[in-house]
Amino acid sequence: MEHLLNRFVDLANEMIAEESNHPMASYIPTSELASALDLSLSDKPMDDDAFFSTLRAVILKTPKTSSKAFFNQLFAGRHEKAVIGEFFSALLNNSMYTYKAAGPQIGIEANILSKVRDIIGWDQHSGGTFAPGGSMANFMGMIAARDSINKDIRYSGIDKTYTAYTSEVSHYSIDKNAAFAGIGRDQIRKIKADGFGKIIPCELSAQIQRDIDAGYTPFFVNATAGTTELGAYDDIHALRAICDHYQLWLHVDGAYGAAVMFSKAYKHLISGIETADSFSFNAHKMLRVPLPCSLFMVRDKQCLYDSFSNEADYLYQTGDDEFNPGKISLQCGRRNDALKFWALWKSIGTQGLEHMVDYQFHLADIARNYIRNHPDYTLCSFDDSVSVCFNYKDYSARDICTALYTENKLMVGYGCTDGKEYIRLVTINSQNSEQDLLDFFRTMEAFLAASETENQALELAAAPAF
Repeated sequence: MEHLLNRFVDLANEMIAEESNHPMASYIPTSELASALDLSLSDKPMDDDAFFSTLRAVILKTPKTSSKAFFNQLFAGRHEKAVIGEFFSALLNNSMYTYKAAGPQIGIEANILSKVRDIIGWDQHSGGTFAPGGSMANFMGMIAARDSINKDIRYSGIDKTYTAYTSEVSHYSIDKNAAFAGIGRDQIRKIKADGFGKIIPCELSAQIQRDIDAGYTPFFVNATAGTTELGAYDDIHALRAICDHYQLWLHVDGAYGAAVMFSKAYKHLISGIETADSFSFNAHKMLRVPLPCSLFMVRDKQCLYDSFSNEADYLYQTGDDEFNPGKISLQCGRRNDALKFWALWKSIGTQGLEHMVDYQFHLADIARNYIRNHPDYTLCSFDDSVSVCFNYKDYSARDICTALYTENKLMVGYGCTDGKEYIRLVTINSQNSEQDLLDFFRTMEAFLAASETENQALELAAAPAF
């Protein structure tokens, strides 16, 4: 193990150096993947030199999600202390269902959940757990809501047509989760969003009343704290009032944007989250913790036991329930996702997390100011978001993003709202400097200018002589 760890360190150092010198990995078309890299499996063992040579080739061709050229997804960057926590999670290989199997790691998880609870403003009756991703955290919210309206569902199954409500621009996991939970995709009501990407409360209220009049049983409203495209934050106070009127469960999908809880300057974006029945939050997004690191929080922790507990004498043999979190978890065997978050938080403090969040919004302001001051750009998004959406000249956003990726220049995605496509630049990597943001635009502009020149040359060469 010691010998292999030394080789691992050498390869990791090479990877980081390569990432700095060449922020984009060489693009491999899917049709060429099998021939470009030896990914096959064999009956015979491979010696260490050949193994590490093959591993090196794979690593250096893999997209570099922590480089200064990656603006594609709602995660990016790495923090060295969080990475150390991830390494030791793998080496320790604890399963986080019992105190007997995980020991003090259970205390680490409990301290994170307790601190998040305090920041939100909940009391000791609240609680939470770690989930295997934001989608599954949202699923837990839907299950808890379903069971809160009828505790017999866990045993006898669904006996009514239940309806759930979410924004037309919310995360796609809500539809999937309705299928998983037995609610049915057809019973998800997509409520219209306004021009800023926020759910329209009066539209929600009207739809709930129509469903009640039609004999349905509404039970769940999903608010979004940071939509996937425009980064919009729903008005939680307004949705809470509607849920109180109709006695519905309010869940806040904060997978992307709930990290603003750590920022005094931006916490107002989730004002009212303390009134939610549950919410989800991904530390692997704005806080640069390695994937996955997702939290599911509830205002009344009893609902975790009501929906997710199951006795198993062969597992729960020591300690009380507070130290056996498998009883309130979605799964049994569960990796330790808490240690990496704890290592980050312990090392930089809550103030460090706040600086990280604030700086991402600062980078977004830099990008928006550049766009607003450049006549060839059209801004398609709004302030108070780390999603900066825009178009450049009359180019297709989809074509720009594809060409930048396949030509190994930049990795950035595109989105679509009301049938209008745009480039979505996400300033979620707080390792980037202001200059890195400006370099993004200049790299894109230079690449497109060169493409224009090349296309003009080709057109001239093809034109008939007179």
